[in-house]
Amino acid sequence: MQNFRINSPVVFILLGILFTGCTETYPLLTNTFEEVIVVEATITNELKNQEIKITKTAKFEDENYLPESGAKVFITDDAGDQYDFKENDGIYISEVEFKAESERKYQLHITTKNGKSFESEAETLTSINPMQSVVAAVEKKDNVNGVSIRINSFDPQRKSNYYRYEYEETYKVVAPKWSPLKAVFDANGQLNLVTNSENTQVCYGNKKNTDLLLVNTNNLSEDRVDFMARFISDQDYIITTRYSILVKQYIESVTAFNYYATLKKISGSGIILSPVQPGFLLGNIKAVNSNDKIAGYFDVASVSTERIYFNYDDLFPGKSAPPYVADCKEYCYGGEGSFPEPCTHVLPYSDDLGLRLIKYYSGDPGSFIFWVNAPCGDCTTIASNIKPTFWTD
Repeated sequence: MQNFRINSPVVFILLGILFTGCTETYPLLTNTFEEVIVVEATITNELKNQEIKITKTAKFEDENYLPESGAKVFITDDAGDQYDFKENDGIYISEVEFKAESERKYQLHITTKNGKSFESEAETLTSINPMQSVVAAVEKKDNVNGVSIRINSFDPQRKSNYYRYEYEETYKVVAPKWSPLKAVFDANGQLNLVTNSENTQVCYGNKKNTDLLLVNTNNLSEDRVDFMARFISDQDYIITTRYSILVKQYIESVTAFNYYATLKKISGSGIILSPVQPGFLLGNIKAVNSNDKIAGYFDVASVSTERIYFNYDDLFPGKSAPPYVADCKEYCYGGEGSFPEPCTHVLPYSDDLGLRLIKYYSGDPGSFIFWVNAPCGDCTTIASNIKPTFWTD
């Protein structure tokens, strides 16, 4: 029995677990395990340092994935060129910038540090057809109001037909209860109020799609795409302030598309404990002079990208912002007497409550300190305070 785990949208699980009406909870362990190399490789017509990810399959109970380190990796073309890759933090990156050219044939070669050799079939660049637009619009899906991110594409020559999409979203987070003061305990355990860093007020979250987004226009009257790549509820805090999404469109060959479609089918919705028993999905990479197994696909695809931005007020003018990621009610601690509004929750502060100071009140009837859940006063607890280089306000 071989058990594998999903590593990304294009690196898959091969499952060997079948449920037969169990009512008790058992630890899921791998009885028999065969280590297999997993390759995620897409080179495109972008002039850049191309990247290839090579990992090892993991046992079901393992928490981390192991990169395949120390491999010799290079790509050749039918013009006699060779592009060498070097390892960097578990990713193999080409030593020079290059791009896939039309009419050229490309082949991936891998030799592991244990001497196992693999090579792909020769692949050519697919047709080049840039996206027409990426549009954000107010829409309803499954009776939920929100924002749809739709991709529009058209190929009048009908040479594209097979599309794969990826996206990376970035959103601005502003701590709603940020305070210019913060609490710091000194060596004696006394609480002191000091100036808070402004770097905890504004942050940026980031997410990538985790499923395979595929579109096939081959059976349509036109090679035209109108595809909803992302839907965001109007109650999702990520669009509260400003939101951006970078969409990538890959034109795939029919064999690559069928591979991804099969991969999507056997991995389902991303649930690991699936009753589907897929077996071993072969790609276009094979062992050289051995029976060693390897998983993954060497993809040579044309790509186009587009980034859009929108503010919540642009799409929902005059509407209240979505609920924040945390409950931002205020807790108070201080002397006896009536607590000032809006604070109604009396709570002695301790260092393990995960709270942040937001303001200090001193006056009649006494002195009080106001606290909130950590994300409400410090956005770095849920996002990064490093502004992306591409970000525009």
